[in-house]
Amino acid sequence: MRVLVLHGPNLNLLGVREPEIYGTQTLADLNREIVDAAAGFGIAATCEQYNGEGQIIEALHAARGVYDAIIINPGAYAHYSYAIADALRSIGVTVIEVHLTNVAARDEFRRVSVTAAACRGSISGLGSDGYVLALRSLAETAQ
Repeated sequence: MRVLVLHGPNLNLLGVREPEIYGTQTLADLNREIVDAAAGFGIAATCEQYNGEGQIIEALHAARGVYDAIIINPGAYAHYSYAIADALRSIGVTVIEVHLTNVAARDEFRRVSVTAAACRGSISGLGSDGYVLALRSLAETAQ
């Protein structure tokens, strides 16, 4: 199984961006953890990060026929990007949305995800463990 992990805007600043909220783990650390966990499930994971909405949409379109599933953390785009939600619905690939923080416990505008409705499931508030749980779910449903 091949899985694309898409990190959205500002996740390239993990480790320095609001460490009291996001912790000190860098994106490189997170990607290593994801790739290692994926290998343990027999999954080949590719991690990419984009700050631009159009870049994320292009990556989703390019994933068709290449990846069996996608794990996406759309960052703030989760709360207002109908374009990303439409792309998720149109590519015919299983998608799980992951957020490092508990978005329901944060700002009012973060409590609704328009992209989550286009995904098989959504995990939030568990830090990097959310990605591992998403990988486990994908591995178990692929059997």
